Amino acid sequence: MSNQEKHSCVDCGVYNCHTRDKKYPGFCLTTELSEEEKEEVWNLYAEEENQKVSVVSAQIESDFYLRYTRVQEIVAFAKRMGYHKIGIATCVGLIEESRIFAQILRKNGFEVYGALCKVGSFDKTRVGVPEKDTEITGGVMCNPILQAKLLNREKTDFNVVVGLCVGHDSLFYKYADALCTTLVTKDRVMGHNPVAALYQTRSYYSRLKNETIPAYPEAQVSQEEVEDKEI
Repeated sequence: MSNQEKHSCVDCGVYNCHTRDKKYPGFCLTTELSEEEKEEVWNLYAEEENQKVSVVSAQIESDFYLRYTRVQEIVAFAKRMGYHKIGIATCVGLIEESRIFAQILRKNGFEVYGALCKVGSFDKTRVGVPEKDTEITGGVMCNPILQAKLLNREKTDFNVVVGLCVGHDSLFYKYADALCTTLVTKDRVMGHNPVAALYQTRSYYSRLKNETIPAYPEAQVSQEEVEDKEI
């Protein structure tokens, strides 16, 4: 970390904001807050939807702590929030998982509307992707903006993201009207369990902490190394 970089919560080992039994560090974000900033935040929590989401989320955590999977928590949250129509923004590589999730939602009384990442079937080159960058993963672009627009059109009450790519998920969140949550976070290497790489930083993935991660490949991956062009 450079001398100019400000310390923040990721640099703290005290967590007094959580435990309230120690002293706050000198750089603590909690103690740096002005009364005006605190009041601004509290005013946002006073808004009806924000207040309800905060209460329901805390209650579900308390009621089902270490008992409910994330699938179950999403269902319970949607029920308590009074949602009826659930949107699913899914990766084509996880369509089977999305179908199962849709079955679970319907079994619990929800209407479900899903949009696949390849909807619209646009060419990647149309958005500016070089032709050479379509050779391994195919020429049809992921279309998270259209996914969001379609779910908006259907007036979904709540949206669930299932495995959208890094960046594509960001665009979906940007353009979705309804509140969103994530069921699956895409990680092709880790079986869609990205935190596994962090768990292994003391052994197999120690290089993550010791090496600079390049933004571009040093050598092009061959076609044979990719098992599924659609994902």
